[in-house]
Amino acid sequence: MIPWAQLDSARTPDGAQELRLKRRGDEFSIMLGTNELMNSRLSGSEEALARLSCERIAGRKRPSILIGGLGMGFTLRAALAALDRDAAVTVAELVPAVVAWARGPMSGIFDGCLDDPRVTLRETDVGQLIGAETAAWDAILLDVDNGPEGIVYKGNDALYDTAGLAAARAALKPGGVLAVWSQGPDSGFTRRLKQAGFAVEEINTRARGKRGARHVIWIAAKSL
Repeated sequence: MIPWAQLDSARTPDGAQELRLKRRGDEFSIMLGTNELMNSRLSGSEEALARLSCERIAGRKRPSILIGGLGMGFTLRAALAALDRDAAVTVAELVPAVVAWARGPMSGIFDGCLDDPRVTLRETDVGQLIGAETAAWDAILLDVDNGPEGIVYKGNDALYDTAGLAAARAALKPGGVLAVWSQGPDSGFTRRLKQAGFAVEEINTRARGKRGARHVIWIAAKSL
């Protein structure tokens, strides 16, 4: 068995915890303490986040997509594969080191997708981009932290509270969708989505095809 090697580390945005990038052969892992946040061999649910979202906005001309969280690029690559050439995809990543890892040791996984002309990468809080404009996005995809109950950075919780969901709804175009990835179910979050005026689908998916951990994706649609 090839041992894991730590390649780099970075502090979380509040400085309270440490993210670690590790590699074993051609496998990568991003760790927070003893919790594995991402693994390069487990991409199924993040890809489903993009696929399900893009299905809901299929046929729109020049769609604008906002992705919160770069991670290992699974959601971004799946979105690019599903979208036409006239789409515009903005990715917001709060931790600069994650961007550096994407362009450095993990560049093979990203396979040049950050250089796709449809992509704009912003090193900023996705909440700031959500709050900056109204009716700006056809879809907002949040793969931030562990979902509505974060463990990396408590500031992310503001994305999922009542005010955060109201801001997301205002930022969507009519008929747009807010899609949220989570490590597990959260009945309180489902209730808040409905209270915010969304039509909600809660979809169970797996980390690796029909195997791996069970994750949850919410597809929340704004009325036309």
